[in-house]
Amino acid sequence: MKDSVIAAQQTPSAQRSTRDLTRAAVSGWLGTAMEFMDFQLYSLAAAIVFNKIFFPDVSPAVGLIAAMATYGVGYVARLAGAVYFGRMGDRLGRKKVLYITILLMGASTTLIGALPTYAAIGILAPILLVVLRLVQGFGAGAEIAGATVMLAEYAPVRRRGLISSLVSLGTNSGTLAASGLWAVLLAVLSEDQLLSWGWRLPFLLSFLLMIFAVWVRRSLKESPVFEERPDVVDGVALARDEVESVIATADEHEGSVLAAGIRQRKGRAFFLALGLRFGQAGNSGLMQTFLVGYIATNLAVGRSVPTDAIVYGSLAGFATVPLVGLLGDRFGRRAVYLALSALTVVLAFPVMLLITSGSTPGVMLGMVLGLNIGVLGLFSLESVTMAELFGSRTRFTQLALSKEIGGILATAIGPVLAATLTAVTDSWWPIAAMLIAYSLITFVSAYLAPETRGRDLVRLEDAV
Repeated sequence: MKDSVIAAQQTPSAQRSTRDLTRAAVSGWLGTAMEFMDFQLYSLAAAIVFNKIFFPDVSPAVGLIAAMATYGVGYVARLAGAVYFGRMGDRLGRKKVLYITILLMGASTTLIGALPTYAAIGILAPILLVVLRLVQGFGAGAEIAGATVMLAEYAPVRRRGLISSLVSLGTNSGTLAASGLWAVLLAVLSEDQLLSWGWRLPFLLSFLLMIFAVWVRRSLKESPVFEERPDVVDGVALARDEVESVIATADEHEGSVLAAGIRQRKGRAFFLALGLRFGQAGNSGLMQTFLVGYIATNLAVGRSVPTDAIVYGSLAGFATVPLVGLLGDRFGRRAVYLALSALTVVLAFPVMLLITSGSTPGVMLGMVLGLNIGVLGLFSLESVTMAELFGSRTRFTQLALSKEIGGILATAIGPVLAATLTAVTDSWWPIAAMLIAYSLITFVSAYLAPETRGRDLVRLEDAV
């Protein structure tokens, strides 16, 4: 066993060409785009048609609740997927997991489009819908984490922030694609056509994206960092007891390298990452979920104004995300994190004043500013910083769990709390206060975190 480890350590560094890097970047972007497109397709369908075609024997209100509940079960499955595939990715490699997750997401989404309705098979129809939603979420729970890890581990050190930010661009692409598909259907089809067959088209068309993504990933090479890990032998990470046996007979240098990865007390890096994630996800839940309904319900503007503002904000994100990635490469992750979170705190009340002004341009400007500074900008930094915080032996698992737990807590609590506080106070100021609170969590986490720019990602131990 010791000889195998020494041989693995003496293997020349894994080399990757520009073509390999391009393929990894496209793979990461496609997977994230597909994840967000799948979830957005489903959320829109749940709100528009699923209550009528899968839950027709109940009142419209109960049907909508049931449809949204099937949307929510996907988030439970995401956490299970993060644990299962995170461990697999750390032990067997990133490539294998990314191949499986894209198949799970793509196949389940396509099959939703082929489901019989309640009118055809009765109660079995919503049961099958929930099953496919669980499968979809199970794959999605590790997709964005896997893509983030793969791109960070592929990227040249000097451009790691920029290249890793491409994962964040996938969120914009998927959301815009799903929203665009549904906008076209709603514009050109009658309600009868939409309910009879039109709702199936977005799900069935996602099959084409899955085929392309699978083709890209089939020829994707394994992460060079995974191949260079000192605890990986013949493509499989050694178990803890195997590493301990090697340490007992190894020389001082080799033993210290391995011991650093398995004997370090874990937890601090995870909670720092959770704090970074909590602020970004909390702001996202307020800006992209709660405010859309709040504006349409409480302000004297057209009902399409908030959704149009999200579209414009997402389009602006195609410039914001790579710019923030470049700034992180130039000035460090920590400095840019502190600047963005502090700016969100300072702008929280001015942004909400713009949004609640009743002026369409004011709503647009406020939403675009809030979305790009407090959500997309932080997401761009998150993509690289969280990967750099964790050691290579547990990077996939810890990153996936911190993303999913932070996201579930923040997005589950945020909109409900915001709705309660705005109803009790009959005012918008609690929304601004929550934006400040979430951003301060990120600010404090960034302040306590070490600077990770340029860190050697092959190291087995966490950054703290």
